[in-house]
Order: sequence, then C-alpha cells, then structure tokens
Amino acid sequence: MNRMFSRTPGILIRPLIAALNPYAPGEQPKIKGLIKLNTNENPYPPSPKVLAAVKAAVDGRLRLYPHPTADRLRERLARLHRCKPGNIIVGNGSDELLAMAVRAFVEPVEDSPGTRRNRWRSARLSRAPSRSVVQYFTPSYSLYPVLADIHGAAKNAVALEPDFDLPDVARLTRAGIWDARAALTFVTTPNAPSGRGYATAELERLCRAQKGVVVLDEAYVDFAEEDAMRLALTFPHVLVARTFSKAYSLCFQRIGYFVGHPELIAALQKIRDSYNVNGLGQIAAEATLDDLPRYQANFRRIIATREKLSRQLEACGFRVWPSRTNFILARPPRFPAHTWLRRLRDRKILVRWFDQPGVKEYLRITIGTPAEAAALVRAVKSIAC
Repeated sequence: MNRMFSRTPGILIRPLIAALNPYAPGEQPKIKGLIKLNTNENPYPPSPKVLAAVKAAVDGRLRLYPHPTADRLRERLARLHRCKPGNIIVGNGSDELLAMAVRAFVEPVEDSPGTRRNRWRSARLSRAPSRSVVQYFTPSYSLYPVLADIHGAAKNAVALEPDFDLPDVARLTRAGIWDARAALTFVTTPNAPSGRGYATAELERLCRAQKGVVVLDEAYVDFAEEDAMRLALTFPHVLVARTFSKAYSLCFQRIGYFVGHPELIAALQKIRDSYNVNGLGQIAAEATLDDLPRYQANFRRIIATREKLSRQLEACGFRVWPSRTNFILARPPRFPAHTWLRRLRDRKILVRWFDQPGVKEYLRITIGTPAEAAALVRAVKSIAC
C-alpha cells in the first residue's frame, strides 16, 4: 500500500461528525403481512387525480431539470394560505427546511484557543451566546438536536410539563432555563411524540416573547382543531413548517414548505440546493391541492378511527393521551413498553418505542385503517386482556 494512504479514513472525518449521534428514523421492514403502525404514514393512498398526474408526467420531461424554485406550487400554496409566493419556500420534505433554518439563522459556536467545540454542545445559557443557540422542547422531534450538532450549535432542550403541555416560558426565562433571545426555537405543534395539541393563543404568547426566529413545526396540523398559520403572516420572526407527507400521502415524494416573512424566506432561498425539489413531487403536490375535499374526508376518517381506538385501548388498561395527530401515545398495562413492542411484533404489528426519558414507558401508535386498528385491538386482547 502506498505509504501516503496508510492512514485510516477515520482521521479524515471532522471530530464533530465522528462524535455525532445521528437521527434514527422509524423502521421500514419488508415483512409480508406486517401491519405497519410505526412511522405515522397515512393509511389511505393519494387521490386518483394525483396518481394520474404523476403517471402523465413520466415522459420526456424526465431528462429535464425541474423548476428550481417550484414557482407554480408556491403560487398555489400562496392562494391557499392567502399570502404571496414570496412568503413561501418549498423543500425536499420539511426536514430539509428545518436544516436550512439552522444554517441560515444560527451561528456555529466559535472555537477559542484551547477550547474544544464539544464543550458547547449542551452549553448552559450563561455560557452559550444566544446567537448560537438552537432551542426546543423535549420530548419533541428528535431531529432538532441532531441538526444543532451537525451545525456545531449550542442546544437548549427544555422539558415540557408532565402532561406534555407547554411550560410557562416567562417563568423559565426568569429562572435562566429558557432563552428569549435564542437564535432559533423549534416548537412541534401538535407535539410529537405525545400528540398533544396547543392553542394558537398559547403559541402566540410564546412567539411574542421570543427575539430570535421561531419555527412552528405543523407536520400533523391537519388532524388538529386549529393551526397557527396566521402567526407566520403576522410576526416577522415566525415561520410555519408544513408537509405533504403525513396528511397528504406523499412521503415518497418528499415535499414540504415554510411560510413566513419574505426576508426570512429570501435568506433561505440563498442557501437552498439547486433543483432541490424533484419535478414529479411538484406535480403531485399541485394535483393534491386540486382535490383537497377528498383528503379532508380522509382526515375525518382517521380522526374517527383515532378516537375509537383510544377508547378500546383504554378499556384494555392502556393510558392514552388525548391526540390531535394521526397517532396516539399510550402507556400499556402489565408489561414494560419495550416488551409490548416485541410481543406485538411477534403478531406482525409494528409500533414505535422511544428509549428516551419521559416517553420510554409509552408506545406511539400510528392510526391505520379501521381494519388495522381492529387487528391491533385483537392482538392487545390476546396479550393482556
């Protein structure tokens, strides 16, 4: 071997990346007959209009680049939300946009002589400059701390109340636990993994208190009773994140978007990857907007199944938290949650378990079809009822 290449590749990797704990997505197994209730996918397929539009686009256009800024889709979304295309940026799923927000609005913690960057990764507010802080509640979307770590930012994770409600931010600020000047604050609303919904008035109080950018991550809002879109069109420092994945059955196409002040959107456009949103995805999203009543009917079906399943699990001894999403968080009886995970899998039903403080006693269960919910209840009864 050439002596100049005798070193192990590991020493070529940035220490920050070598030490990174990556985001763990939900399992995507290929097991015949498995009932998959672990990744919050919509149990109903896209509209026939969407399928037809995508199939019709599989032609000579595949050799061409898609529209770089998804202008037609942005115009459609602007009409939907009663704003202008300049208020909207479309991404390769909302996850891409969350990562872009960290890059655009948060300064990495600077190394000083003799100081290791890792010192700052869980820095206290008294030590970390606010311009370098990514702030979020916990438990919530586990991608947030990963994005902060990738960027070399400081993290401020603040616990939700025991019932997963938002804490009193004013009280936390006085105690030095919450940073009103944090560069970027993520709020998952409705919350994941708890399913807890938050009133728009409550979110508005939080936004008014913040000086930095606030991202209200509304991935599951179509299953809730209210949304906070007006806050993104009222406050210049607030962005609302939406996705076509959860409610609109387009996980495969990866389409998400932000709504907010044109200056924030323009900053994000500067760092967007060229042609970041594939052409078939843009077409699928546009066709989805042509058939919203069909999807809204599906939302009602999913909510009805959610409420019925919650009652049935409670009758079997589960503690089920009220949900405003397409999943429920439930504490099972008799056995630890990870034991239930295994026993349900033995019966070809896959749910999600998080080995994290605050939620490790629970299972997160996606709302499937009524038939899938009935199969889950039968399995539960065979195990514990």
